[in-house]
Order: sequence, then C-alpha cells, then structure tokens
Amino acid sequence: MTSFTALTTIMGEDAAYALSEALEDLFPEPTGVGVFEIEDGSGLWEVAAYFVEEPDAGALAVYSALHKSKPFNISEIPDQDWVSKVQRELAPVEAGRFFVYGSHDADKVPQGKIPLLIDAAMAFGTGHHGTTLGCLRAFDALFTSGFTTGRVADIGCGTAVLAMAAAKVLPDLILASDIDPVAVEVAAANVTANGLEGRVNCVVAAGFDAPDLAASAPYDLIFANILKGPLIGLAPAMGKSVATGGQVILSGILNEQADEVIAVYLDNGFNLSKRDVIVDWTTLTMSKKAPL
Repeated sequence: MTSFTALTTIMGEDAAYALSEALEDLFPEPTGVGVFEIEDGSGLWEVAAYFVEEPDAGALAVYSALHKSKPFNISEIPDQDWVSKVQRELAPVEAGRFFVYGSHDADKVPQGKIPLLIDAAMAFGTGHHGTTLGCLRAFDALFTSGFTTGRVADIGCGTAVLAMAAAKVLPDLILASDIDPVAVEVAAANVTANGLEGRVNCVVAAGFDAPDLAASAPYDLIFANILKGPLIGLAPAMGKSVATGGQVILSGILNEQADEVIAVYLDNGFNLSKRDVIVDWTTLTMSKKAPL
C-alpha cells in the first residue's frame, strides 16, 4: 500500500511543535507527525506528517503560510518494511569498550565489549551520530585514565545512551534528564531494556531545573550532548554544579563553534582537557578548576 509524507522546515523549536499540533486537525488525518531538529546550527526544524491517503495540498499550503514555514514537499512512499530497512542500515557501533546495537544484532556483541541496546524504533542518539560517538569515546578515555566512581548526570539525555554507558561501569546512581517528556519516556524504556532499573533515574528538566538534579550536585561528571546555544547558556550553571576537579563532556558542537564554547567555559571555571573531532563535530572534555 502506498502512503504519503509531507515535509517542511521552520525556524525554531516552539514554532515547529505548534505547526505539528495544528497538522493533527487536517483531513485526511495524518497517521503520525514528527518534529526533528536539523543539527547544523541553523536553528531550523523539520516537521514531517505521514498519511495513508494523499494529503490535501491546498490545506498544507495554508498551514505553511499561517505558520511561516517553507512550502510542504509531498511525496509518495512505496510500501516497505521500514523497521527492517532501518535495522539493516543501523549497523552496530563500537566506541572504545562500548558496543551500541539493536536487538536484531544481539548475536553480534563481541566478547569483552560492554553492550548498550538501543532499538531502531528509538534511533535518535544511538551512537551513529558523531556527537554521541564522540561522547562515548571521550567517556571511555576518561574511564581508562582512572575515573571509576562519582556523581554523574546526563543533561539532554535523548535515548540515555550516555547515562547507561556510565551506569554499566560506575557504581553510583546516574541521573538522566531531558526537556522533552517523550525523550524521557524513551530513555526510561531503554534503561529497562538494558536491565539498569534503579541504576539510572530519568527526569524531565530544562537544564538543571529539577529537584533530583539539584539535590545530587556537585557532580564529578556531566554529559551534555546538546547544541552550541544551550551549552553556552548552561555554562554558569555547569560551573556551579560541577565539583572541583570534576569533568564535563560537551558535544553537539560544530567544529567551527568549538572555540566559542571553550572560551565561555574557560570563563566559568573550566580548563580544556581534550578535544576530539569526528567529521563535522567536536567533543570537548573540560575539567573544573580549583577556586582562586
């Protein structure tokens, strides 16, 4: 059976979600609507609607005009087993001692590797993107260098793959937070799928704005795989929330943005420990300086 997709781009997260909610009132009704950030630093978001009947192009044009988005691009989607297709393309990823895989590749986990299960239906933040892969590699290096215990938070956790990596090798409770309640639900499901209930606590929070996060500060390690703007905005709170000698692993940073992020964190009490580049993306490991 042929289905249809209607795609557009729009500036800003709030505008993207407002448009996605409005699309649910269309006739014929979409079977699903997705909102995705375009990770190029442009601030653009993609809104995608999926239909089992051909959508009304005129109605979509009205919606794009009202919400000031680009015109919708309507396409036919041939009948395919999309989960199987994603599973074929979502190959396992090795990042140091960690092995990120889908359940369809459970038989491929190498001996001696630490497995992290993220299924294709929850593919955002699987380790395939240079930002997540960079964070996993940076954490692997940090663990190898002697970081074996401490209070850890994963801010903007997505699938919680970073929090789960920490929980696999560290003895302490790991906190994982995200501003998006759906992401937190996905994170909690992944925690359960990996047998880490009671080891990772998933909470909805903007930045550090949650009682659980405040109660556990100061941290010995914080992951923040988000984007340049939020990272810069969080820098003062990071400075207050990380213990002296503690580490932050920062990503979601385009290579040309890295110097700006470094400068802001230097001003907030951090030193640069390590800088890693994977294609277009930079991951920073920075340590909290002792107060003067």
